[in-house]
Parts: sequence; C-alpha cells; structure tokens
Amino acid sequence: MAEVKLQNVEKTYRRGDRPAVEGFTLDIRDGEFLVLVGPSGCGKSTTLRMVAGLEIPTAGRIEIGGRDVTGLPPKDRDIAMVFQNYALYPHMTVRENLSFALKLRGFPKAEIERRVAAAADALGLSSYLARLPKALSGGQRQRVALGRAIVREPSVFLFDEPLSNLDAKMRVEMRAEIIRLHNRLGATMIYVTHDQTEAMTMGERIVVMNEGRIQQVAAPMELYERPANPFVAGFIGTPPMNLFPRGTIYLHKTVGLRPEHIRLRAPEEAEAADLAAEVDFVEPLGSETLVHVVTDAMRFRATVRVPGFSGVKAGERVALACDMSKAVEFE
Repeated sequence: MAEVKLQNVEKTYRRGDRPAVEGFTLDIRDGEFLVLVGPSGCGKSTTLRMVAGLEIPTAGRIEIGGRDVTGLPPKDRDIAMVFQNYALYPHMTVRENLSFALKLRGFPKAEIERRVAAAADALGLSSYLARLPKALSGGQRQRVALGRAIVREPSVFLFDEPLSNLDAKMRVEMRAEIIRLHNRLGATMIYVTHDQTEAMTMGERIVVMNEGRIQQVAAPMELYERPANPFVAGFIGTPPMNLFPRGTIYLHKTVGLRPEHIRLRAPEEAEAADLAAEVDFVEPLGSETLVHVVTDAMRFRATVRVPGFSGVKAGERVALACDMSKAVEFE
C-alpha cells in the first residue's frame, strides 16, 4: 500500500482556457479510503486520471509511495483502476478476464491461479469463472472488474464512478462490497462519484470539488455539520441544507440549517422568533416526511424534515421554529 501526494496539481487542456483542475494539493494517507465528489465538470475524474497517468498534469507533482510518478505511464505506477463501463473482454471467460493482466506480465501459472482463486472467492465469483461477461448481471460484471484490480495487488486502487450503470438496489449492494473489500485489504483507495450519498457512506475523508478547485476536505459528518461554504452546504445532504438569505433570519449573514433542525408549529402556537410560511408540497417517505414551504419573508423556499407521517397539506399556514444552536453562518 502507499501514500499518495498531489502538490499544486493543475490541468489545462488549451492555452487560455480555464483550468479543468487548479491548485490541487492533498496528502492521501496510506490505507485511506478517499472520495472525490462534486457536480459534473468539477474536475474530479480529471484529477483521478492524473493520478492514474491517463492525463499528464500541466503543472504540479504527483507522488505514490514517496516516488515521483508525474511523468510515468500508468503501467509503471503500481495502480489498478476500475471504470464505470466495466471494460471487460467480451470473448474471455471470467477466469480469463481476471488472469489476463497477470499473464501479460509473465507471472508464474501457480501464482496466477492463487490470485484468481482468492479474488473470485472474496467477491463471490467462484461459480462463475467459466462464464462469459454476457452471461453475467451488471453487478456480477462489476465484481469481475473489481477482481481484475484485486489480482494485481497494487499499491493504490482507483475507482471512476464504478456504480453509475447499476440500478439503485445493486448500487447499495456494491457499495457494501467495496467497503468490505477495503476493510479486508487495508488498501489505499481513491473513489470518484457525483453521488453525495455514495460519498457520505463510503469515504473516510471526502474532497468536495467545484469548478476545478477543492472546496473542502473533511470526514463525512464534519462536512454535514460544518460545511465550509454555501456550495458545500447545498451539495452535501439529501435534501440539502436550507440557506436562509440575509434578512430572513439574520440581517447581515446567510444562515444554513439542516431540514431536521426546523420544526413545524401551528400558526396559533408561533413564537416571536418563528418564521411564518405556507406549505408548498409534501413528500411522505414512510419513516419521515419532507415538508416544502415558502416563507412570508422574502418568499424563500425551505425544506423541513418531520419524523414519521405529517398531516400537513399543501396550502396550510405554518410557523417555522429554527434551532439556531445548529445554525451555520456564512458571510
């Protein structure tokens, strides 16, 4: 396993264009599971591809295991990458897909068989080794892609949105599979996703990116409870943090409140600090209800998370009781 260091890494594709990645500096610990997350076009996949050697930085330095790999090709970096589209050889069996890279590198037959058997057993693929990819489900194909990375026993695993093509149920199962894999191997893993739920449930630390720059690096709950800026506050969390504009609660600051930190009161029970509002629409989700409201002050839209079932209906008048001890202030 290995530590990965990126020092002021940048990538510009054409002179005069805005950098796709700018000033990216980060130390990734040996054995850490780090997630890069952000909207489409934020630079997260470009950053991963630079670590992999599929893109060469315009500026900066990349180290893996204390070795400068900035200009090295992928084969010399001791990394393995799992892609979104599986990238399996359709004419090869699962066994052949798993062993192909090891054969190319001239590994002894006994060592190849040992590694393939261990990876297949770890991923529940032992009974599928004779099948072609077309005879596998999407989740099984992704397991083969994971296995192909595992057999190489690399210093660093790189994942580029590997679950995007799976349905919701399979994504949950594969998230758990990758987490178990990390716990078993103790490997350094860098994982790219646009899905903040994946980021929150998988990462030991999360890097939130926007427009090519790091917005915040923190553990999941720190991002959730103490976002560094309004972008992070609005991106992390489902539903996202409510950002009350200046003048709604405080005169000179934007204030962020998570939906669970606002309570609904009937208008006749309202207190002086409450915000008057009207229910816009309601989303019953079983264990909780999301109530979307519009405040009288500045016609601001907010979301309130109510445990269980809420009897409120669209058009009803309510008062919002905000727990200001949980508020995050932004200049």
